[in-house]
Amino acid sequence: MFFADIFKPFIEDSPVSVMYRGTLEKIFESDRLDQLFEDTATKQRVGDLAFSTCAELLSLVVTHVQPSVNAAYRAKANDIGVAVNSVYNKLAGIELCVSESLVRETALDLNEVIEEMGAMLPGPLPGYDVRIVDGNHLSGTQHRLKELRSLGDAPLPGHTVAVLNPHVELIEDLIACEDGHASQKPLYLRLLDKVQRGQCWIADRDYSTKPFLFGIKRRKAYFVIRQHGALKGQLVGRRQRVGRTETGVVYEQQLRLTDADGNQITVRRISVKLDKPTRDGDTEIHLLSNLPRKVDALKIAEAYRTRWDIETAFAKLTTVLRCELNTLGYPDAALFGFCIAVVMYNAVSAVIAALRVTHPEVEATASQEATPSKRKKFSFYYLADEISGVLRGMMIAIPDEYWTDTFASLTPKQMAKKLLWLGRKVKCERFLTNPYGPQARRKKRKMTTRGGNVSTHRIIQRRKLEVAKT
Repeated sequence: MFFADIFKPFIEDSPVSVMYRGTLEKIFESDRLDQLFEDTATKQRVGDLAFSTCAELLSLVVTHVQPSVNAAYRAKANDIGVAVNSVYNKLAGIELCVSESLVRETALDLNEVIEEMGAMLPGPLPGYDVRIVDGNHLSGTQHRLKELRSLGDAPLPGHTVAVLNPHVELIEDLIACEDGHASQKPLYLRLLDKVQRGQCWIADRDYSTKPFLFGIKRRKAYFVIRQHGALKGQLVGRRQRVGRTETGVVYEQQLRLTDADGNQITVRRISVKLDKPTRDGDTEIHLLSNLPRKVDALKIAEAYRTRWDIETAFAKLTTVLRCELNTLGYPDAALFGFCIAVVMYNAVSAVIAALRVTHPEVEATASQEATPSKRKKFSFYYLADEISGVLRGMMIAIPDEYWTDTFASLTPKQMAKKLLWLGRKVKCERFLTNPYGPQARRKKRKMTTRGGNVSTHRIIQRRKLEVAKT
């Protein structure tokens, strides 16, 4: 496998960082991003500051290589050629359609590479092309805009609806809205346009609306969606017990739904009587599905639990990466930062996909009969930490032109071969999760003093006295 000599120290000491940086070069190539901007933008023009430069600056921030946009600008100021105010103005005007297209197009590229590597996963419902969908509200930003400086309320820059493909562990699409108080329901119609024949969509109860359910049915696709209390229908037949899952007893019954036009569909209503209440206090949840009878109700109930995969992805975007840059007050800029973080997340997922293939012993361990909490797998956190720690030095040691010459023009098949070659050099023990046992739910804390605080020293002294007495 050809690499210039300048790569060798990093290939030997941190091959995952080379894999990540090479993946970014493939999907973040400057000419390609600038062309994407020209093809998608309707209001903003190219100007003196390239769209690819803005994407590069934010990628340094969300991966913790630089602490802020201003710091990233200062590190690249000689190559940018415009003032920092121009950077912030450009970010504030990037249209949502551009940000959405960036996520969609780069995910398509990574999907092709993962397929070439043979790293596809079976998904929660073998035999079905599954998508998991959920929404995410960005947290409040700083009060930097003039109109916000006198307000005590947190300014919300918007929210998104993301689509996770569990077969490749990529967030393959995203819909953004700049109104932080707007309902997500108007976005569902746009989401329906993405539903393809034969797919199965898994979602929480927020998506339990008749237009969405009937829309999926009309597209000859399937759904597994938790029933919202506001969604009413007519129960048909008797409820029958079908077995148990890890979380409770499963029952099944039919439910007839009627939309505003009088159209009717009959769906399967799968109820799980939980052993332990949810965090909202629910003791029973109901899942609606139009999957055929050959798909067992227990499998459907277990598949719904994988909805947490997208919640986990959001958690990684927030804690491991910096998807919420509170210094970006303008909604379009904040949402663009979130989309950049999604692309970075997908790039790390592609690295993990290569490691799954080159280190099958980890997958073999995961397939044993141990409980999920005790299975080892590749840690997104450890990989991202390694990458952010090495990336800054690697940027200094290896000029950009070497990355472009080595990775930018590769076909998906060639890119897959390079990632697999590098993946075989990774010492995977450094990047595995630490298995943990089942944890008891913590008791609710109570206030014991009028000031709302205690002296740790006195608490420890009290413990010592109690031990001495025994």
